[in-house]
Amino acid sequence: MKTIAMTAPGGPEVLELRDLPEPSLTLDTDMLVRVKAAGINPVDTKMRAKPTVYPAPLPPVLGCDGAGVVQAVGKAVTGFKPGDEVYYCQAPHHDRLGSYAQYALVDHRLAARKPRRMSFTDAAAVPLVLITSWEALHDRAGIKQYHKVLIHAGAGGVGHIAIQLARIAGAEVCATVGSADKAEFARSFGANHTINYKEKNFVEDVLDWTSGKGVDIAFDTVGGKTLADTFSAVRHYGDVVTLLAPGPEIDWGIPRVRNQRLSFELMLIPVFTGMIDAMAHQGGILRRGTELFEARELRIHVDKTFPLERAAEAHALVASGKTKGKVVLTID
Repeated sequence: MKTIAMTAPGGPEVLELRDLPEPSLTLDTDMLVRVKAAGINPVDTKMRAKPTVYPAPLPPVLGCDGAGVVQAVGKAVTGFKPGDEVYYCQAPHHDRLGSYAQYALVDHRLAARKPRRMSFTDAAAVPLVLITSWEALHDRAGIKQYHKVLIHAGAGGVGHIAIQLARIAGAEVCATVGSADKAEFARSFGANHTINYKEKNFVEDVLDWTSGKGVDIAFDTVGGKTLADTFSAVRHYGDVVTLLAPGPEIDWGIPRVRNQRLSFELMLIPVFTGMIDAMAHQGGILRRGTELFEARELRIHVDKTFPLERAAEAHALVASGKTKGKVVLTID
């Protein structure tokens, strides 16, 4: 089968089109999926660049997000049969290949039926950003209807889905962006207020927006100084959820005196650690996502698509930070 293999740790140039053996069912809980499209996420670029992130012998195949057609199912698979159209998020690990390939073995607990109205391309863009946003806002921060929420990088893949989930929950949303074009994009997905962080101090603007109180929830997808500054934009007893590890720039005195709660969100942990209940929960989030997409309450934006053999170009574009929404590989 055609795959994009990572020949060594490094830049996008290490991604090469290679033929590898087609996988066959090994576990009773597995499905063999003919992959039609694969989403690209920033975590893919990190796995490519740092070999310690990907604990597998080279050449591994990257890709967490996928959408395709079930070809075969293991004895313990429930709810799926050959011919079903599905989408899933499964981190590549050990001897398991990722979704940059014509076929993938997928644990059925991590998959859901693809929304009927949605193309494979759009569906492949959804899983990681939907699960990440859902777990951050609902599972970590306990979002409520009356909350005011700050979402960093509101025009990004996670950001534009998080805006919509917060609005569906009844919250008001403020999003940070890096341009007027991205501000318009974030507003088109439901942001009540946008802040161009290149032109304004987002902390001052957030405090203005909340009459000096600060937001109830801040969702950080940037890290570094952005996370460090975010605590000052969150109310006493508020929640901060981050996708990144805090660095030495954090002044922990601010969240301490505000009695704030800091939570971390790394949605790949259940697969890496074999946490079956957590994997099943993520499949449940995708099933809920299918309902929301079919009801037209939720939308995904695919900024650009590339054929599988141009995966290196796609990685370079994702790393540039110039996209809105998601980038997807199409697979023949």
